[in-house]
Amino acid sequence: MKLSAPPVKEAALARGLDVYQPVRVRDGELQRWLEERRPDVALVVAYGRILPSPVLGVPARGCLNLHASVLPRYRGAAPIQWAIANGETETGISLMQMDAGMDTGPVFAVRRTPIAPETTGGELTLALAELAAAMVGDEFLAAATGERTATPQDDARASAAPPIGKEHLQIDWSRSRAEIVNQVRAFAPAPSAFTFSRQRRLKILEAGSGAAGAGAAPGLVIGSQGNAVEVACGDGSVLVSRAGAEGKGPQSGRDLLNGRWLELGATLGPDTAPGAPS
Repeated sequence: MKLSAPPVKEAALARGLDVYQPVRVRDGELQRWLEERRPDVALVVAYGRILPSPVLGVPARGCLNLHASVLPRYRGAAPIQWAIANGETETGISLMQMDAGMDTGPVFAVRRTPIAPETTGGELTLALAELAAAMVGDEFLAAATGERTATPQDDARASAAPPIGKEHLQIDWSRSRAEIVNQVRAFAPAPSAFTFSRQRRLKILEAGSGAAGAGAAPGLVIGSQGNAVEVACGDGSVLVSRAGAEGKGPQSGRDLLNGRWLELGATLGPDTAPGAPS
């Protein structure tokens, strides 16, 4: 319960840099703080709030942003997770000029990276962070000084990456194996996809495609393979190899069976938890 500084602030203070953490961005304080310093350019990374036009207009060359997708795809708050959830095999970092829209400004540069079939949202976040850091060193200055020209986005090719809500995390076992596996990957390790087992929430942290389940009711626990539990879904089955029960750390599917958090013949899903939060 102790308030601690983020790593970026600690690194800045160690180098003798000024640090300002505004509580709000629309009360004028951030604008005044910037106006006092008359910056040439601002770089915005993973800030999570929309900067108002008066703030964007303070730096002489505006505000540049590093966005975690290949724009105009996946504009919005959660581009990394939605790229995985939708089964994309490639994503990247876009260095763009900010405007009043949601990730709609022209793009200076893009770096791409593949998404492997087993990559999770947490792993991809770290990989893209390294890619973004390299872009700052190699391309930010050229963009900020006007040596690199920005290209307008094609709005017709845009797609959205909305904030993640509970409705995106709860597993619908009637969906396909690929959709459920991608959902688990996208939101692992946090906030994590989940289901209900015996009226208790179960976070699904690792899953793969199974080979059985045809004709079984979606959500039915039909068997086990090695350390994984096999659950029927819309077009076959999903192998749940790692999950976290309420009040417990991550466990293998086999351990969840042994601990009776999961039972063969039981059905996972909201129907097993009447009145539980969705």
